[in-house]
Amino acid sequence: MTMWGEEDGPSNVSGWGLEESVLLLKRAGKTRDVPPVEVVAALSTIRKAKVDSSSFLETLGGSESPGRTWMLIFTAQKRLDKGRYLPVTAVQRFDAAAKRIENGVYLGPIGHLTFEGKFSWKGKILAFMFEYLRLKIGPFGPLEISLGKQEREPTTTDAFFIWFYIDEEIAVAQGKGGGFAFWSRCHNVT
Repeated sequence: MTMWGEEDGPSNVSGWGLEESVLLLKRAGKTRDVPPVEVVAALSTIRKAKVDSSSFLETLGGSESPGRTWMLIFTAQKRLDKGRYLPVTAVQRFDAAAKRIENGVYLGPIGHLTFEGKFSWKGKILAFMFEYLRLKIGPFGPLEISLGKQEREPTTTDAFFIWFYIDEEIAVAQGKGGGFAFWSRCHNVT
């Protein structure tokens, strides 16, 4: 059964507004049982909405270190014609106070791989560059590899996200390559 009931379906998502699309993504983030076609339609609606972005950075990264963590839930192609739920635990930490980003894939007791670096924020665009890679396998401490530090601020010539929606529960953005994604706020990373 869809969010709309038996008689309605994904074709009606395009007629929904921002509020309904946000509620659908919040449900998808908690349950992962919303059909991908409906998630993609909600992402499209949110992308087209005019949302006040003045509080995006603080909502995304908090007001003090170490910032806030967000689990990547779903990715979609740039044409927004199909997408999928992520099969692994991928988490990003944004620290607005220190302008730092950490992106990681976590495999429970097996280990994790993270990248850490700095970001800049302009308008709705968060540009970033990674400076360190950390690899942890099993009980061994993480191996840290420097990716090189650059003294300049990240710009749109580097990797970036354009943010379309951020509240205390979900965030929606488009990456430099054109793909779309949404994250759910999380507190524990495993």
